[in-house]
Amino acid sequence: MSTDGQGAAGGQSLNRLDRRKARTRAALVAAAQRLLAEQGRADVSIQEITDAADVGFGSFYNHFTSKEELFDEAVALTLDEYGALLDSVVGDLGDPAEVFAASVRLTGRLQHTHRQMARILVRTGMSYLTAEGGLAPQAMRDLQAASDSERLDIDDPQTAVAMTGGALLGVLHLLENRPDLDVVNVTDQLAARLLRMFGLPGDEATEIASRPLPQLPPA
Repeated sequence: MSTDGQGAAGGQSLNRLDRRKARTRAALVAAAQRLLAEQGRADVSIQEITDAADVGFGSFYNHFTSKEELFDEAVALTLDEYGALLDSVVGDLGDPAEVFAASVRLTGRLQHTHRQMARILVRTGMSYLTAEGGLAPQAMRDLQAASDSERLDIDDPQTAVAMTGGALLGVLHLLENRPDLDVVNVTDQLAARLLRMFGLPGDEATEIASRPLPQLPPA
């Protein structure tokens, strides 16, 4: 009886320890996301990270071997989270060209709807245009579907992802530095221009890029 009791207590202690470790790791990643959005990677110390996460300095190395490993995980999580958000709202759109345009328009609007995500994309996004995870394969999937259905004229989806991602990052950077600009007009114009670049007539591209948008869930 006593042995069983000790085993149960030991299991409960182990579960508490696992939960505490998970909370600490999540706090470190969330702190890294905030710091990435505010100032980028360059000048952030491990002490700043642990202070922002409200955990002990020594806890850092229980979870990550370096700042770079932590920041890579923070960026990857941000991209995965945003990819899931996008899929949750554009997945029911029937027209592959509209799925593409809506994704572009919603991403451009991140400055207003999910500012931390927008800032992380601006500061780190270029290096993830060819990543195996996150938004790149998702964008390639959608562009391939638009090509296969002959809605868009795309010779190479990988090149199309780079062209689209580069334009989006440029617009996000512009909007961060020019808060006076009309986010809706700028991002809808970008979507229409990209649709035209991929073969749609101007009138149709403009119409698709002005359709009502689904709303992203709040941050």
